[in-house]
Amino acid sequence: MIRAPPERVYAILTDYRNEHPRILPKPYFMSLHVDKGGIGEGTQIHFQMNVLGKTQNFRAAITEPEPGREIDEVYIEPEGVVTRFFVRPFGQGRQSKVTIQTEGKIQSSGVFGWLERLFATTYLHHVFRKELELLAASAEGDRQ
Repeated sequence: MIRAPPERVYAILTDYRNEHPRILPKPYFMSLHVDKGGIGEGTQIHFQMNVLGKTQNFRAAITEPEPGREIDEVYIEPEGVVTRFFVRPFGQGRQSKVTIQTEGKIQSSGVFGWLERLFATTYLHHVFRKELELLAASAEGDRQ
């Protein structure tokens, strides 16, 4: 829950040039660059993440399946991964309920697949919790 209107929260999430990079928790996210566009649908980005001390590169195209309510990062690299940001009004529209969700393929099978899924879930939960804290601080800090 974020004590800011959904329009404000959504504007931060869709602004990949200025606002969105500020809510990415360090040291997990090392960089974010805009290749095309910059705000919302049609934007293309690439970024680096530190995962267990290893730098991983990501490239994504931004879509808005429900403008004002959902923004998706559809990954070109690695292919088959999508991170979705859901923003829903709460408290008569003065607050926002925000959910971040990532879906992707698990590369391993059996026990190793189970361990990979467990690690990815635990790791992303921690990263997204930090990202939501930074998003809340940004959105709530600009209230007048």
